[in-house]
Amino acid sequence: MTASTTRRSTAAHTRLAAVGAIAVAGALLLTGCGDQTKNDGSGNGSTAASAPLADKLPQAIRDAGVIKVGSDIAYAPVEFKDSSGKTVGIDPDLADAMGKQLGVKFDFENGTFDTLITGLRSKRYDIAMSAMTDTKDRQEGIDSDTGKKVGEGVDFVDYFTAGVSIYTPKGKDQGIKTWADLCGKKLVVQRGTVSEDLAKAESKKCAGGKTIALQSFDNDQQAQTRLRAGGADAGSSDFPVAAYAVKTSGGGNDFQIVGEQVEAAPYGIAVAKSNTQLRDAIQAALDAIIKNGEYGKIIQKWGVDAGAVTSAAVNGGK
Repeated sequence: MTASTTRRSTAAHTRLAAVGAIAVAGALLLTGCGDQTKNDGSGNGSTAASAPLADKLPQAIRDAGVIKVGSDIAYAPVEFKDSSGKTVGIDPDLADAMGKQLGVKFDFENGTFDTLITGLRSKRYDIAMSAMTDTKDRQEGIDSDTGKKVGEGVDFVDYFTAGVSIYTPKGKDQGIKTWADLCGKKLVVQRGTVSEDLAKAESKKCAGGKTIALQSFDNDQQAQTRLRAGGADAGSSDFPVAAYAVKTSGGGNDFQIVGEQVEAAPYGIAVAKSNTQLRDAIQAALDAIIKNGEYGKIIQKWGVDAGAVTSAAVNGGK
């Protein structure tokens, strides 16, 4: 796992998930004599009235009309491709709502999860929004495996709370209820996630010469495919993602969640530490949609009310 790039967290933290949704349209086009419109990046215009927080953005982003978002778009239901190839999920829905406040379009670009922070550092992306757990290691640029500093770190605007779950083939839990029960078993996870962190930490505690045989993949769908094919005993991912897989894979006949979710922690939108103006604009937009009720509608739409936040904290992870 690379420096503080767990999907969701370090060994002591998590990534949990949520549920998918079709991204909504860009800011409304308001016309009228004397109106000064701004490009929202989608071919439409938005006035100050329809984008009340536009002036909080850095001028370069206002001029471009777009916030470039790095995201691992293979983590249903947080962000994934629907049958038509469109990017959907809770993150795109929230981004669309925030975009209306800011007068810009959030343009999601697919990337492998453990490269998103690197892409943020290189300015390929303006933000990373991908069910990424806000942790101190990530904030400080610390590699969670080695404990060494590998970068300046990032700031987070926290927008959801989630924890990690274990799931098994349906009807074949092999007595697995806790992380300790995975000793001597084969576990599939997505590379760079809190699930991978937790598995590595737990494997070191296993007694009697046993370990957890860990198989890490580029995305969660690959891990699920391996488990579905009988190549492992269990899988682990954020609770909403695990719950979504249990509900949808094989019509609900492939998997089951075992035990309780652990290590609940905040998901954060990652922003470069040098870009405080963008960070503060994102925070203001998130607070605005929480207050106007749009956030709650999106959270309720995907049945993840338990993970809702009541305000947009910055760097609330531990």
